Amino acid sequence: MAKKKKTAVHGVARRTDAREVALKGKPISASRSEMAEVVLPATTNLLGKLLGGHVMHLVDIAAAMAASRHSNSYVVTASVDNIDFRNPINIGEIVILKAQVNRVFHTSMEVGVKVFSENALTGERKHTTTAYVTFVALDAISREPKVVAPLILKTEEEKRRWREAGARRRARLALRYKKQQSRD
Repeated sequence: MAKKKKTAVHGVARRTDAREVALKGKPISASRSEMAEVVLPATTNLLGKLLGGHVMHLVDIAAAMAASRHSNSYVVTASVDNIDFRNPINIGEIVILKAQVNRVFHTSMEVGVKVFSENALTGERKHTTTAYVTFVALDAISREPKVVAPLILKTEEEKRRWREAGARRRARLALRYKKQQSRD
């Protein structure tokens, strides 16, 4: 049994085992991921707009890349807190996704994803979608959840996103607890 030790990560005290203490923090820049693709007819609706389900699929892929980069492991999607569609993405435009880890908890990570459309002829970009996705890191051999290295926060924006991720997690867990209580 690993020896338990109290540590503080970003001002939050928590109990950890000796294996976690050895994990070296990683900057958010190490997890940043970007992907792009042209919107083709097969993924659009009758109005020539990118299907929302396809946007969600792309968000999951971009977010998984960021989570995997940070944790250096396989990851699985645990939850999607919310996904906001602000503007449509048209056929022929380029869809661009930018993802980064906002916060590490223990074995899970919240990843923020911003989606943009780019008009290939004019270069005009529009922010179309924002999503927050939680992933759990898995050990490559046992496929059990594994501890993830903490984040190294450098900028005020990174610190703000870290705080907001904590608030979203508290709300998500409170809702889960409330649903569980109503079933019992």
